[in-house]
Amino acid sequence: MALTSQLVNTTTRLSLAPKSSHILSSSFSHFAHNSSLRFSLSPKTFSPLTARVSLSSKTAAMGDAPDAGMDAVQRRLMFEDECILVDENDRVVGHDSKYNCHLMEKIEKDNLLHRAFSVFLFNSKYELLLQQRSGTKVTFPLVWTNTCCSHPLYRESELIEDDYLGVRNAAQRKLFDELGIAAEDVPVDQFTPLGRILYKAPSDGKWGEHELDYLLFIVRDVSAHPNPDEVADIKYVNRDQLKELLRKADAGEGGLKLSPWFRLVVDNFLFKWWDHLENGTLKEVIDMKTIHKLT
Repeated sequence: MALTSQLVNTTTRLSLAPKSSHILSSSFSHFAHNSSLRFSLSPKTFSPLTARVSLSSKTAAMGDAPDAGMDAVQRRLMFEDECILVDENDRVVGHDSKYNCHLMEKIEKDNLLHRAFSVFLFNSKYELLLQQRSGTKVTFPLVWTNTCCSHPLYRESELIEDDYLGVRNAAQRKLFDELGIAAEDVPVDQFTPLGRILYKAPSDGKWGEHELDYLLFIVRDVSAHPNPDEVADIKYVNRDQLKELLRKADAGEGGLKLSPWFRLVVDNFLFKWWDHLENGTLKEVIDMKTIHKLT
């Protein structure tokens, strides 16, 4: 269906037979994400189905810098992934695109807060696996951070509240997406949710984070195969090696930077929790009732 030639400063009206409605829905969704267009379907247009296609002034600007240089994979994730919007008590209030959830303008104007998670994966020697984010990442490219940081999506399997199963399902999914760690190597029942933090952090003048972040520990020996679209590098560190990494970041040596959420966890919880992990007393520090507001 050739639409591009008709979509220049105009509105196009298309009518399809009812049996084509399901094709229209999926095709238009894909086309919109890849063509920077916004589509809206009238609830009364299913027989015959009519779609009103129009250019949005905001999404038309996506062709402008700096979005014009956005990596294709990151662009797809930005517009296809729907983050879970929550209030400051972690109650679900809706959903929005990853793109909108990370625009500082939207964060500040609409106070968009989304649910997130941060995985801290240790091997059997209690070394922590760190990753350096890919240079193509929209927010915080090339910074070092904990094993995996992402978002549960607005989908049934990742909205499950009981025993934080939705967040753990999302963690398992992203460990595979980012690091190639097979699901069977990180069973969802092996993640230990330790706490939640709420923070806001700008990445640059346009992008940033405003997250209610679940902190998950897991101890597993895994085989990692990083996805270069997501991860530039990985390494295991012990406590002393992490402290040296912190020193270098503080001194600005070699341009080394740490993600703001990782630094908040390090400064407030990590070394204490690490001790309890090695001593087999991790359950003593679990606190999923408190939402720690950190800056």
